[in-house]
Amino acid sequence: MSINKNYAVFGLGRYGRSVVNELLDNGATVLAVDCSRKIVDELVGEIPLCKCADITEPAVIKQLGIPNVDVVVICMAKNFEASVMATMLCKEAGVPRVIVKCSSQDHCRILRKIGADEVVLPEFESGVRLAKNILSSGFIDIADISDDISVLELDVKPEWAGKNLKELELRRKYNINVIAFEKDGDVDVTVNPDTIIDDGMKMIVVANRKDINKIR
Repeated sequence: MSINKNYAVFGLGRYGRSVVNELLDNGATVLAVDCSRKIVDELVGEIPLCKCADITEPAVIKQLGIPNVDVVVICMAKNFEASVMATMLCKEAGVPRVIVKCSSQDHCRILRKIGADEVVLPEFESGVRLAKNILSSGFIDIADISDDISVLELDVKPEWAGKNLKELELRRKYNINVIAFEKDGDVDVTVNPDTIIDDGMKMIVVANRKDINKIR
């Protein structure tokens, strides 16, 4: 789990708050920012680092220490101009990963072109799931079965290449169950324990999220 990274969330509406809360619940350090003093005053008691600021100003980005942040999530889809400016300023400041919530496919395309590393349409991905995916680097959430159990797409680790599932003993070591392999866009649900794994494959697994993070 990538809790050793620094995170910032711009925009503290319902979606932004859900991202912040999920990150905090997993022990991450999060700077939460909104331009509304009322919203910040409401949340300052529950979010340790909560600031009221205009993140479309270059000087503010510097003052907030955004150049030292690893991941910024911009949740201001209703204010497209602010989203564009914040994205540009964050990338100019050297933020490695900028994720932007969009309100339309057209906005997604524009934000990608001006530097967004990832774009999110909230009707397809909840704030909680986005936060889980941010924290679980190398894993992609496919579906939640329960609060603890998920179906995930898992990258093959380099040291697994050339071995089969019997040799890897993933169930015994990590309590994860492989239900399919994916390679070059093709998914094979016939899981043979003797299949040789190569580094171009991905595994579809069912696992407890606490167990899957042991792999890191």
